[in-house]
Amino acid sequence: MIKKVLHRIYSTYSLCMFGVGLLLMMPFFMLMIWIKPLQRYLYIAQHFWAAFFLASSFVPWSIRYHYRPRRNRQYVICSNHFSILDIVTMGFLPINAIFVGKRSLTKVPVFGYMFRKLHITVDRNSLKDRYRALQKSMQAVDRGLSLVMFPEGGVQSDNPPQMARFKEGPFRVAIEKQIPILPVTFPYNWLILPDDKSYLLYPQTVRMVVHQPIETKGMRLEDLPDLQQQVYRVIDQELKKYNRNEDRQANPAENCTPGTAGV
Repeated sequence: MIKKVLHRIYSTYSLCMFGVGLLLMMPFFMLMIWIKPLQRYLYIAQHFWAAFFLASSFVPWSIRYHYRPRRNRQYVICSNHFSILDIVTMGFLPINAIFVGKRSLTKVPVFGYMFRKLHITVDRNSLKDRYRALQKSMQAVDRGLSLVMFPEGGVQSDNPPQMARFKEGPFRVAIEKQIPILPVTFPYNWLILPDDKSYLLYPQTVRMVVHQPIETKGMRLEDLPDLQQQVYRVIDQELKKYNRNEDRQANPAENCTPGTAGV
């Protein structure tokens, strides 16, 4: 009983530190909202926010680079997505990228305003809104930005670390704009902060693996299913490596069936 109470106190403290970090960085986010050219420094603000949150929560982190992203290149960044902690951890990437995220995030006080103004929101239940988000994503690439697009379409898996089916949106953007996909794997975030609405933090090292980019130069939309499967395979193999004791009953290829449309 005492252990459970202490765990709840710690997790509540951690949630408060998330809010404190946001409030500390909010003046910088506001400047970026008001002065558009400053948005090229967004990755710096996101990095400090992520570092403050994890450090103040006594959670160490480790980043393994198979490839170091270059700031002068654009990417569509795709990762597994089992926890809201994935969004925070993405802040460590040294890339000027904006998120394509679910519209419900805009309901979070303070954070929601910042997210709505600096990133792209999408109501995945609306075909019209998914199309709008896809067009805004294309326009963001035209402005020189990279994109973070969770190809599962949010936290969708019922059985982490098994990923849900990948949607087409990230791969369509990458092919049409001829920019590489940058696969990223979060092996343990689903164990550290499960997506079960309880917000109980189970501290261990947050790990992020950045893979080699997958080029799309010369690809056409007919190549989209193969690209989808290739990215799925890279992330899935890394998840298996870190989670060998987990039950893996499904065939990974079955989980990236071509034709799963949307952003």
